[in-house]
Amino acid sequence: MSRFLVVIGLLGACGGTPPLKTAGPSLSRISRSDARKTVAITVYNDGFGLVREVRDVDLGVGRVSLEFRDVSSRVEPNTVHVRSLAKGHTLSVLEQNYRYDLLSPEKLLQKYEGKTIKLYRWNKETGKDEEYDAEVLSVNDNQPVLKVGNEVTYGFPARYAFPEVPKNLIAEPSLVWLLDSEEPKQSLEVTYLTQGFGWSADYILTVGDEAQGTAVSSADLVGWVTLQNNTSTTYENAQLKLVAGNVQRIVPPDTTTAYMFTDDAAEREQKQFKEESFFEYHLYTLDRPTSLLSNEQKQVTLLEGHGIQVRRELIFYGASYYYRGSYGQVVSNQKVGVYLEIKNDEQNHLGMPLPKGTVRVYKADKTGASQFIGEDAIDHTPRDEKLRIKMGESFDVVGDRKQTDFKSISSCVDETSWEISLRNHKDTADEILVYEPIEGDWQVLSSSLPYDKKDAHTFTFLAKVPGRGETKITYRVRVKWC
Repeated sequence: MSRFLVVIGLLGACGGTPPLKTAGPSLSRISRSDARKTVAITVYNDGFGLVREVRDVDLGVGRVSLEFRDVSSRVEPNTVHVRSLAKGHTLSVLEQNYRYDLLSPEKLLQKYEGKTIKLYRWNKETGKDEEYDAEVLSVNDNQPVLKVGNEVTYGFPARYAFPEVPKNLIAEPSLVWLLDSEEPKQSLEVTYLTQGFGWSADYILTVGDEAQGTAVSSADLVGWVTLQNNTSTTYENAQLKLVAGNVQRIVPPDTTTAYMFTDDAAEREQKQFKEESFFEYHLYTLDRPTSLLSNEQKQVTLLEGHGIQVRRELIFYGASYYYRGSYGQVVSNQKVGVYLEIKNDEQNHLGMPLPKGTVRVYKADKTGASQFIGEDAIDHTPRDEKLRIKMGESFDVVGDRKQTDFKSISSCVDETSWEISLRNHKDTADEILVYEPIEGDWQVLSSSLPYDKKDAHTFTFLAKVPGRGETKITYRVRVKWC
């Protein structure tokens, strides 16, 4: 063998065919999460996140296979990017693979189909394991069909033993690169998008008693974000950022995996996020590192506002189709909706862009105990905009609506007259906002109360209803349909 190597060397020196480089890597390295220098995670509303981590890696010099472990099990492989932070061109990426064929008893058996393994069965009489050679014929539903001796069997009670783990089976999802390295030790930055992250905003609004003679009360608002990590990977001491907004993705989010949370993993942190405009979205950055454990739900405080003015509104809604025909009595004892309106501005002790989420509202009873009085979902709300939160329906305030006249002026024009009766069974007076949606080219001909044209297809009345009393609104409207 040594002579052969010498001859090859001489041929190369004499200008003959040079030695061939080996096709495979000469070195193999494994990088785990304990080599992380930094990790930063940006989580988006739509169930995905961006992971950026930096690790110190001892690669050696030359061609090397690097197995990059402790990555998300739901990584999007086509989004992975790796680069060296060293100056100059010290690293070239030749190939990239994502290995997710994970080691399990069923997978191991499947890889040994057509091969022979060992079986060990305990013999109580001898007090020893009996050894059998078995050929794995097939594996379906984790039920192997074996050939033991001259018999084909299944459900054989024994302990299975394999000579080795196949190379294409791994214990955990890993990114694998074939690299050309010019420096032995390098810092690598790896970024990728992954499904399995998610966040949502939740708000607690605690309202006080209304000021005498008004529907305005003072309230406190606490908001926090609820983070989910279902990537099967733990990210410790991560720099956390959240993006609020509707980010366009070509591939729809993966919704096949249900979120699973541990009950004791929730964590309320009295820290706030720093908010900034980011492109056409809003970015919230936590002012300290935090750890996102695998299969964990974490809650981190987003904002706090005290002394917020909240206006209660009672709204009685109509419908646009009422004006298209002759109906008579349309509704009777219709419930009146209850809403809270909040101005999201600095004068009202807010003024921070609010991510979409759920607002839950509480109010203290006469004993001082807080009681839940309703909840509603809000959309992304910029600063200086109004929030309207539906609480439910009033128990003591109801309304009737009937059509008192219908007249067809022509094939395109109708006139209708209406009477709305609002009844307040509370001891105190209240105001009710009546919303009237309407289509076509319309005109209010007469009304018992002044009306307010909100837009091209809505007008409203503001009715004051005395305690344990009734207020009626009458009006006539002409509508042109064509």
